[in-house]
Amino acid sequence: MKFLVPLLSLLPLVVHAQAPTPQVIPVANLAAAPKPDGDLSEWGGSGWVKVPVKPALEREERAKYGLDPAGERNTAGRLTVELKAGVAAGRFYLAVRYPDDAADTVHKEWSWRGDKYQRENQLEDMFAVRFHLAGDFDRTMLSTKDYKVDVWLWSAARTNPSGIAEDMMHHVTTKMQDSAAEYQVKDGPVIYISKRRDEGAASYEMLPRPKENKGDRLPSFAATNAAGSAADVAAKGVWKAGYWNLEFARALDPGHADDATFKAGTRISAQIAVFNKANAEHKSVSEPLVFDFGAVK
Repeated sequence: MKFLVPLLSLLPLVVHAQAPTPQVIPVANLAAAPKPDGDLSEWGGSGWVKVPVKPALEREERAKYGLDPAGERNTAGRLTVELKAGVAAGRFYLAVRYPDDAADTVHKEWSWRGDKYQRENQLEDMFAVRFHLAGDFDRTMLSTKDYKVDVWLWSAARTNPSGIAEDMMHHVTTKMQDSAAEYQVKDGPVIYISKRRDEGAASYEMLPRPKENKGDRLPSFAATNAAGSAADVAAKGVWKAGYWNLEFARALDPGHADDATFKAGTRISAQIAVFNKANAEHKSVSEPLVFDFGAVK
């Protein structure tokens, strides 16, 4: 499906001051491979890098351009995410922790109303990290630059039970793309954003609307057996005492063209996003980051 977005909704994401120097996330050699289970005790108490995130659309910008001026749909706001990264036995590991006052683990249930099921509007918590894959990396998806990113998306309801994050490739370009969202910039080009899941079987599938009453509330998705490139990224989250604790793990080089490759002695641009009961533009994002594999052996 294609979407044509007016200028007023684009300006908050397109106009920025000069970007600061990217924050560096050092990647360490780990003595042992941590289990990606959301228990961060293996990572120790030191060496965490604090990364600030803020709304992708600021409150003032929303009010100025008539977009959800109170910003109710972004409940993450400004917060600090702590990151720690390492390599062991040919795999990359990323630990994440950040504050969240509640674990939102229900997503768009089917609810029986009257004589049929209707989808509720609950949204789960999510966290995303994207790595530069090709082209001229930019901090915003609404960019006239042409670039691709490898995106890992953890979600508290859909992917967490399976322990596999969604693995996707996003392509931002001004060249026409089939099945891409379209964004028109005033006096400028159309920006195409293509979002494609990696090849293989995903870890969940959406369920159609049930025809008969089987209970007041039913899930709208079901777990499946992930396979192929879509199953490359292990990810698990545990909410405890007001914090989400997440762990990601993936081979340094999965051998797929739609995956970013991590190499010893190199650096790779990246970015993170926090979704608190939100999706799309209602998220909080970091400035660009650089994961430094310089110390990796």
